[in-house]
Amino acid sequence: MQLCHYYTTALEDWVTKLYTRLGIFHPTHIDIFFIAQKMNIFLREKPFPSTHQVVGRFRCITIDSRLSNEEKREAFFHELCHILRHVGLQSMMPEAFRELQERDARNFTKYAAIPAHMLTYIEWDAPYIVEQMTNIFRITPELCMARLYQIENRIMVTQEI
Repeated sequence: MQLCHYYTTALEDWVTKLYTRLGIFHPTHIDIFFIAQKMNIFLREKPFPSTHQVVGRFRCITIDSRLSNEEKREAFFHELCHILRHVGLQSMMPEAFRELQERDARNFTKYAAIPAHMLTYIEWDAPYIVEQMTNIFRITPELCMARLYQIENRIMVTQEI
């Protein structure tokens, strides 16, 4: 795969700027507790579905304690997106707007878990690339495959132009 043909989206650039501001330059720096602390977000675990709260200046992410560590990271990124990029109560908004926010949160999760500025840490010719990405970025194989598919498709589209 030729990473030189990869182009980033505005959301990927936004995540890279956020991480750069926080001093996150290497996959080992992606620490949800560090990010929460730097963003003044209270982080806790409870045995119920992951969620977030924003009340005035108080911001909280509650992660489902029953999830694996990899799933907890992904849930954190998803809820972080809602806190940083979205407004309103999803239960009170039109379905199409709620779906738009969820799609944004799913994309944000991919970019926050495997940010564009860290793609160089991946051995693109490795025979077990998904396992390698899973170990480097500490996320589920499913999210790694989704991000890999996204990267490959964007490179393919660029080469066709």
